[in-house]
Amino acid sequence: MGFGDLKTPAGLKVLNEFLADKSYIEGYVPSQADIAVFDALSSAPSADLCHALRWYNHIKSYQKEKGSLPGVKKPLSQYGPAGVEDTTAAAPAAADEDDDDIDLFGSDEEEDEETKKIKEERLAAYNAKKAKKPALIAKSSILLDVKPWDDETDMAKLEECVRSIQLDGLVWGQSKLLPVGYGIKKLQIACVVEDDKVGTDQLEELITAFEDYVQSMDVAAFNKI
Repeated sequence: MGFGDLKTPAGLKVLNEFLADKSYIEGYVPSQADIAVFDALSSAPSADLCHALRWYNHIKSYQKEKGSLPGVKKPLSQYGPAGVEDTTAAAPAAADEDDDDIDLFGSDEEEDEETKKIKEERLAAYNAKKAKKPALIAKSSILLDVKPWDDETDMAKLEECVRSIQLDGLVWGQSKLLPVGYGIKKLQIACVVEDDKVGTDQLEELITAFEDYVQSMDVAAFNKI
């Protein structure tokens, strides 16, 4: 297992293909698996790797709380598609030793039993909450206007990037291109969201992260279902 060398375009392409139908490296919630792969990247993936970039921006939003995410960080060779060997260059051992005093996570060996217990309890509580099916789920129908930079923007690629955003509680609907002026067209796309899981601010942050294609995003219509 692995992604090849995540510091090269080839490795990032493998990551992008791996995330084409996944929101996270493992499971259905952010975990130490995502942090392990995120930390191996030297920079954000390019805009044409829309699945990897969507995942990168999402995991980046957890940086202040990454130490509390569930799971235990494993070697990169334990993640990714089968049949691909991990060749990502590891950081020099000396650098690791120098950083021991400021390690924000601590090694697996140093992690005390109390910390492990807290992480396991949080994960169990989340799974228990997710397993419960509420009698009524509040949903909203949203119509978004996504504007490109100019008339030369590849609108098909722009829409592909938008639809690559996959969140629990988000379902994309129909879309169409509408003229804005001077030959420029905007993407108008509908979606249905679960109010407790997805908000318009979150959607705007993720969509405008594709800055090579997207100039801005506006909410054209918002209706409770």
